Formats: sequence, structure tokens, C-alpha cells
Amino acid sequence: MSERPGNALMPNLLTPMDLEPNWEWRDKLPAHGHMSVDFERRIDHDRLRRYRLARTRQSLINSNAGTLLLFDVNNIRYVSATKIGEWERDKMCRFCLLTGDDSPYVWDFGSAAEHHKRHSDWLEPSHCLAGVVGMRGTIPPEFGLMQKYAKQIAGLIRDAGMADMPVGVDYAETAMFHALQQEGLNVVDGQQIMLAAREIKNTDEIQLLTQAAAMVDGVYHMIYEELKPGIRENDIVALSNKMLYEMGSDDVEAINAISGERCNPHPHNFTDRLIRPGDQAFFDILQSYQGYRTCYYRTFNVGRATPSQNDAYVKAREWIDASIAMIKPGVSTDKVAEVWPTAQELGFASEDQAFGLQFGHGLGLALHERPIISRAVSMDHPMEIKTGMVFALETYCPATDGYSAARIEEEVVVTENGCEVISLFPAEELPIANRY
Repeated sequence: MSERPGNALMPNLLTPMDLEPNWEWRDKLPAHGHMSVDFERRIDHDRLRRYRLARTRQSLINSNAGTLLLFDVNNIRYVSATKIGEWERDKMCRFCLLTGDDSPYVWDFGSAAEHHKRHSDWLEPSHCLAGVVGMRGTIPPEFGLMQKYAKQIAGLIRDAGMADMPVGVDYAETAMFHALQQEGLNVVDGQQIMLAAREIKNTDEIQLLTQAAAMVDGVYHMIYEELKPGIRENDIVALSNKMLYEMGSDDVEAINAISGERCNPHPHNFTDRLIRPGDQAFFDILQSYQGYRTCYYRTFNVGRATPSQNDAYVKAREWIDASIAMIKPGVSTDKVAEVWPTAQELGFASEDQAFGLQFGHGLGLALHERPIISRAVSMDHPMEIKTGMVFALETYCPATDGYSAARIEEEVVVTENGCEVISLFPAEELPIANRY
């Protein structure tokens, strides 16, 4: 396949060097400004794109599949570096094919394919195609689009000499699975192949995750100043959304704002409840910068705190500090989960009921990547923690008053000797907003 004029970065010309993560573990991970400048080496987007594609190809080689067919927008972005807006996330209308050593094919929504040809010069223009399948069933299968594109995909797989190997599919509409099988394709789980590729971040991904966390640092300072009686949970959510988008967020996925008697049990949402004096309140900010996500809880008290509220915070802090101390390359996730309380110690009958309260999960283009750390899964199915992983650790402790609770979350980067925390809004002690 020939190169396009003026483009020396064709994705089918990757070298072993593209798999290098280019880490530099210095005194502190940088959180560069968001602009591109000529006087500092910041994000190298060409290196980022090539690394992600190289990681995907390596993961594909390590699997029993010969091809990946992707409908998950996080996987499509990881492989092809294309994104058309957050509205795409639940539509299941875009798809991407990676076959052997060939360049990625991207079927995109109408004119977006033409946009890629003009502006995404790391892709082959002939591989940027317009196409749509079911859009979550709103285009009925009897219209024939599933069969049309399944036939086209099968033809490309045969042309690449991969027809005898399984096709890894991350997820798709049921009718699409049937159409692929009718074309004689052996469909296997491609999501595991992609998650294996995505679990180790290169230096550019780590910088983007650190920049995203720095944005949330600032939002928490704003919340600390605004949190007072008379303001509502949804007011804090609105102010946070505004500030994040002004700073350059491309998606505020969700902001949990939980206060007072709503803290226990944990509802994972927000309402129009008015903040009151003495409330314990915790927040989770889930947003992304250039696709790279945050999951970052902080707990505050409003005006004052009771001894039971302080005690809950101290315990949540002790549990998270104990888990951070365990993080280093080679440690298995069951050893981390062991330092957290059992479900029964928290008043739940099973670990399933307590799932997500003492929790760890990878961060990247998705909110939940590898590794997952939880007593519900890690004790019997541990994973190895590796250099270059980035994940969040979160703890929760109900107060003895029966309704308050503390929730803390830290984001960590696994370095060659341990880990570095990149969520920096102070949380060593319970913050009291607008203290009386």
C-alpha cells in the first residue's frame, strides 16, 4: 500500500519502536497546559496514535483472532483516532475494522467519512467510508443494512487472508451478530483483546489523564467555596459542568452530588436537595479531556462536622491510604482488595451488594478499564498490576449516625517503583466548607 503524498506516518508502516511507552519517571508527573506550543514537548499526538494502533495489533497477534470489528466508540477512537461527538456513544452507528497488518477501516456517520478523508491524514482515504447499521434497532433489520455491511466486512476479511481465523467483536446489535454469522464468520469476544491493548498507557496518555485530573482539582476548589446552605445539589452540578466545559472538557459524563441523609445508602446520582448546615456531602466528577477520563470523589462537610462524620472520614482515608501503599508493579489485585473491609463489616449481606463502594478501576478512554479491583472479583480472579497502568481507587464509609457517609477517591499512575497520585485536591483531612 503506497503512502499518501506528504504523509510519513501511515499506520500500516508501524515499527517496533511504536510500542515503546516512552515513560520518563522523574520527580513528578507533568500537568502541561492544554495548548500546543513550540517551546515545550507536550502531547505528541502522532506518537499517541501510533502507540495505540501498535498496542492493538500486538494484542490481536497475542489472541486467536485475526480481525477486530469494533462498535464500541472507545475502541474505535483507540484504533483509528476518530471521534464525531459524545452523542455517538449510545447510537451503535459507527464501526471500525482492523484486519491483520492492514490500515483501519472506519464506517462513519454520513459526511463524517468525508471529513476524515480531509482532516485525518493518518488514515487511508479509501478506508474512510460512509455507513450505518441499526442505530440501536431504530433502523429495522429488514431494511437489509446489517446484511449489506456484514457482506462487505466479510469480503475485506477474505481479501486480507483472514477468513479462516476468528473475528473479535467488542459488542454489536443482535441482528449484526446474526448477519456476521450468516456470512460464515466465527465471532469471538473482541472486547477482551481491546482491553488488553488499552491497559498500559504511554507517556502521552498519562499526560492527558493528568491534565484531566488537574481540571477536576480546580472544580473541587470551586465546590469548596460554593458549598453552603441554600445551594442545591443540582446547582453544584451546573456550576461544575460550566467550569469544566470552559476549561476544555469534551464530555462531562456525570457528576454525582450527594448530601445529608442521602449519603447512606449511596445512590450514585444528584437531586435538587438543598444543602443544610452540618451536612456531609460527597461528589464524583466524571469527565474527559481529549477522551481521557476522570473518576474523582471528594467529601466535604458544610459549616461543621460531628464526631461520627469525622470518624467515617478517617476510616475512609485509612482504607484508601492502605490500598495506595499496596500499589506497585507485580502486586496482584487480590492483595489490594484484602486491605479493604468486607461487605459484612459495612452491613451488607454479600460483596455483590457492596460492589463499587471499595473499588478500583482502570482509567483511559473509558471510565472502567483494567484492572478492576474489588472483593467481589479480585479474590478469586486476581490480576497483576503493571507499570503504566492508571486507575482510580475509591472507598466509602457510612457514619454511625445512620445517614452520613464519607467517600474518597484517588487516581494513581503505576510507576516503576510504586505509584503517583494525580488527584491533588487536599483530602488528608475532612474539608469543612464555609466553616462556622
